[in-house]
Amino acid sequence: MSAPSPLLIPCVDIQSGRAVRLYEGDPDRETVYFESPLAAAKHWVSLGATLVHLVDLDAATGRGENRAVIHQITRELGVPVEVGGGIRTREAAEDLLAAGVERVVIGTAAVKQPELVRELIAAHGPARVVVSLDARGLEVATHGWAQGSGVGVGELTPVLSAAGLHTLIFTDVTRDGTLRGLDRELMRQVRALWTGTLIVGGGVANLDDVALLQQEGIEGAIVGRAIYEGTLPYPLPQQG
Repeated sequence: MSAPSPLLIPCVDIQSGRAVRLYEGDPDRETVYFESPLAAAKHWVSLGATLVHLVDLDAATGRGENRAVIHQITRELGVPVEVGGGIRTREAAEDLLAAGVERVVIGTAAVKQPELVRELIAAHGPARVVVSLDARGLEVATHGWAQGSGVGVGELTPVLSAAGLHTLIFTDVTRDGTLRGLDRELMRQVRALWTGTLIVGGGVANLDDVALLQQEGIEGAIVGRAIYEGTLPYPLPQQG
């Protein structure tokens, strides 16, 4: 019996109020796909998305924030959303959860203050809290990917597991937005380090990458440029 098809989660990256994709996480190398992030999110829902991944790029890089837009999408979209980017305090996370966000995605704060992850999971349960480890190789990058942390993925996964985390997002920063395809060996290494639900991002380009996820037992992927530009069909073709 073959493994189930991985869940593909469309990503809407929000910068200066618009839906964009960045090349290798560089905020100055953006492509604008939709002027309205709400229109972008609704587009993917119209094609069958059951969960949408929102990233506040301005909050992640310290250039500002897009909370009003995110609250509007959460209210109007009609399917659950998860939100990441610049969520570095309990107050910020709980503001989003109170606004109806299905789950918050903690990045830099999970590296700098893993006790925040433990506190949020204790208060809201593991279904509402996700950690995103964005890395170059297996070194975690922080602050909107601008800084190396000197911390390895393998150092953090036991800490996160002990905190009660169920779902981990791993993004290969060097391939994000590049359409270069996934790094199979890196995916294998991360899969070996995390036994919970694993969602990956960074470079997903086509159906070969979806097959790789299935072969490696990875439950899902965040997809952006590949579905915006059509190199990966969305929704996936029916198997049969």
